[in-house]
Amino acid sequence: MTESTTFFLSPLIRITLLTLYIALTLPLPFLAEVTQAPVTPLLLWLGIIIGFVALYAVLTQRVIVNEQEIQVTYPVWVPKLLRQDWSLPWSEIKSLKCRTTGQGGLVYYFLTDEGKAYLLPMRVAGFNRLVKFVQLKTSIDTTDVRPLSQPWMYLILLICTIILLLVDAWTINIANSMI
Repeated sequence: MTESTTFFLSPLIRITLLTLYIALTLPLPFLAEVTQAPVTPLLLWLGIIIGFVALYAVLTQRVIVNEQEIQVTYPVWVPKLLRQDWSLPWSEIKSLKCRTTGQGGLVYYFLTDEGKAYLLPMRVAGFNRLVKFVQLKTSIDTTDVRPLSQPWMYLILLICTIILLLVDAWTINIANSMI
């Protein structure tokens, strides 16, 4: 590994979540106009754009590892409100603790002597390389550490999202014909 290596969020995850957001929100301004909803379509478009930018910002998270530390960071344009930056020297990591999520998945936390916990980023492209680097730098056995979601799960969600976009196109077409 070079001086530092950067791991970005998996493109499949990023594309799937952004597309799902579009599929869920795109028909709203058209339906608001047809139903004469109290919220104007212009206000909905503004909210959709702001929401898309906020979601995109959150999805720009990156993990940087080097000889001294692991760091989770975001580009400088992402507002502090949406950031969850942290860095942790390898020497402070004492163990990796597994926890069950509400949906039954497993997440892992780095634990320090002070009792602080830092979530191991699990949705990065190259997750297996990241885990191997963690094992190399901390001597913690990471043999059983697996990503939270497998790529096929996001692929199925993306396919369902594309179907939803087709329904959206039909809905928007019907809404436009009623105006």
